Amino acid sequence: MNEPGTEGVLLDQETLHDRLDDAPGWLREHYRTFRESMLGERDGSPFPCYFGIEVERKGELLYAACESTTDPAALLRFRDVLLEYLDAYEDHADRAPLAVFFRPPPGDRGEAHYHERLWHVLEFLHVHDPEPWPDDIPTDPDDPHWEFCFGGEPLFPTSRAPFYDERLSRYSPVGLEITFQPRAVFDGITADTAAGRHAREAIQSRMADYDGVCPHADLGDWGAEGDREWKQYLFREDDDASPDACPLEPTREHPKAPAALLEPGAWRRFADRRASDAGSPATTAGLGDD
Repeated sequence: MNEPGTEGVLLDQETLHDRLDDAPGWLREHYRTFRESMLGERDGSPFPCYFGIEVERKGELLYAACESTTDPAALLRFRDVLLEYLDAYEDHADRAPLAVFFRPPPGDRGEAHYHERLWHVLEFLHVHDPEPWPDDIPTDPDDPHWEFCFGGEPLFPTSRAPFYDERLSRYSPVGLEITFQPRAVFDGITADTAAGRHAREAIQSRMADYDGVCPHADLGDWGAEGDREWKQYLFREDDDASPDACPLEPTREHPKAPAALLEPGAWRRFADRRASDAGSPATTAGLGDD
């Protein structure tokens, strides 16, 4: 954890704060708006998820920055960071989500762009996962017990993006953000527990106050009949700009990519090739024609 730089490495809060002055402007702005939304208020209402407030306030969140939502080198580098996170989060804090900030695309992009980019990132992770899909998690996204899995663990990735006009709890003015939470961090606060039901009611009440609109119709609970996990990863605002069915079709086939691409550091193959072609030092800086 905490290798040099800010992009493509796993960072704790202290290290991120120490390196922000030297970070790219897009990352500084991403984190500034993220922190302000977690710790600030809107019309006197705090951010709906008090777990999110507490982990940011206490410095228990972990962070990563990714140069692109499409470039293979950047995504393989992020894949390695996510694997490192899965090895580290339990020792870091009781609840330690991973907040990932993606370099924004040029120009204004609409809702369809961000749905496509989110699912491209998740598809890339699935194909380049060194671990098989867990036996106890169904592969059909239409199953109420389905959820995205990576590195052998079920994960709940929630996203924020710039296209939200009213639902400010999901609004990120800079670009795509994905917060990954392992299913294990929800132990004791799931919908089948009194604490879980109380937490859901409190968060939904705060969400209505913060957003000024009713909680989204797709908001649900994992395993609850009729609720679908994938729909909660990036809430739809425009039915015509959002997917009707889950874009990811996971399988238990493993491996799905060549062994060389499943190894840690495989991103360097792409970076070295690009540098060789360009006649410049190997780097992933500047990636992101998103």
